[in-house]
Amino acid sequence: MKSDSIKKFIGLKNIAVIGVSRTGKGFGVAVYNHLKDRGYTVFGVNRKGGFSNNTKLYTSLFGIEHHIDGIITVVPPAETEIIVQEAFDLGIKNIWMQLGSDSKNAIDICENHKMNLVHNECIMMFVEPVKSIHSFHRWLNKILGKYPRMETPL
Repeated sequence: MKSDSIKKFIGLKNIAVIGVSRTGKGFGVAVYNHLKDRGYTVFGVNRKGGFSNNTKLYTSLFGIEHHIDGIITVVPPAETEIIVQEAFDLGIKNIWMQLGSDSKNAIDICENHKMNLVHNECIMMFVEPVKSIHSFHRWLNKILGKYPRMETPL
């Protein structure tokens, strides 16, 4: 069930966000900051490396020396396909593909490797406290019946 995959993912503590911009702006940075502000240990990945808001960016998952429980992709679908295979090779079994970063091939890779996968959802609508526009989107999705039904509160 999607709700079980979501609960499992948000219960993780060490997460790599793939697609954090070096400009310090963009959705990857927003996801990174959202998680960091809520107590997660977060690692930013940008294939060109560098820094984002004085935080080191890793060029790949292979460069992170810390244990990673899960990854969030905020990159084009073709890059996600490479990343999920790298995650599998590193033993990372929890994948969240932000809207627009998924592809049938990337999803198939995760399913074939029996990875915990969330896609077609925004992480910022599930990690509490949910604020700003994401709170409105969550409310709207609940009204429209698009929000995954959670058996127990998050």
